[in-house]
Amino acid sequence: MKALVTGASGFLGRYIVEQLLARGDQVRGLCRSPATELAAIGVEVIRGDVRDAAVVESATKGIDTVFHVAGVAGIWGPRRHYFSTNVFGTQNVLWACRRQYVRKLIFTSSPSVTFDGADQCGIDESAAYAARWLNHYHHSKAVAEQMVLSSGGHDGVQTCALRPHLIWGPRDRQLVPRIWQRAREGKLRRVGDGTNSIDAVYVENAAAAHLQAADALEAGSPLAGKAYFIGQGEKINLWKWIDELLTLANLPPVQRSISTCAAWRIGAILEAAYRGLRIRREPPMTRFLAAQLGRSHWFDLAAAQRDFGYCPAVSTAEGMRRLKSSIQQER
Repeated sequence: MKALVTGASGFLGRYIVEQLLARGDQVRGLCRSPATELAAIGVEVIRGDVRDAAVVESATKGIDTVFHVAGVAGIWGPRRHYFSTNVFGTQNVLWACRRQYVRKLIFTSSPSVTFDGADQCGIDESAAYAARWLNHYHHSKAVAEQMVLSSGGHDGVQTCALRPHLIWGPRDRQLVPRIWQRAREGKLRRVGDGTNSIDAVYVENAAAAHLQAADALEAGSPLAGKAYFIGQGEKINLWKWIDELLTLANLPPVQRSISTCAAWRIGAILEAAYRGLRIRREPPMTRFLAAQLGRSHWFDLAAAQRDFGYCPAVSTAEGMRRLKSSIQQER
């Protein structure tokens, strides 16, 4: 495989790159930073932004498979911040794939394209897109996902989308560090009664799913034009897991709590106030955050298992052991 990974120096992108190299594939990475650590392990690095159509087209020359991982994530910020990269950047990738006769495009989406604040217990890919959007990130990912899937087959480019949920593991600089920071600042509260369940995917499993999907994606295959939920396949209690993560950082378990309804109302008030006062920083609570912390969200992975053999190789327990080991090495 001659693969291009956009966002190759990011958390998930780096693992996809390493797994491709490990099996002997040729890898090119499109990165906004110099990414010297990728060049050192044999990656052809092209520096640029997916919002630059000329750079994207140059990066796709001679490539047969594109893993479009690059994107802007977050739960707060102006619409243009998310749409410029997640929608228009994806549009650039699609156009470049067509013009350069790329055979396959695997798009990294998000399960939250179906999330509108209610519990999601074992839902599968038949679930509709959200009827309301709680932030611009998830709206932008839904628009981009629909664009990718509807473009499948045009000019010979086969497409599919993967929806990995709450990616975590060594080298994470977002999810787990954010939990630790809020705990250290005394801002972490248990939302709800503490019984809600989630499925959060270990990063190596998420990366492996991308390679498996790329290998199976062909014209007429079940994957063509489809989206798939990706997780651990292990439903866990969110707040017990958060307490385990806090233990890894030598932090006490969560003590204080707030009801989901109260957190939702506070989030709505803060969102309105921050917009009205044009405060750019993220509010301490939003409706989306309240729902994510207080509701259950786990998924049926049967389609991914059936269509491209996805089976998480690293269990949650083993992933936690590896995360603990990486933390100890950093200290």
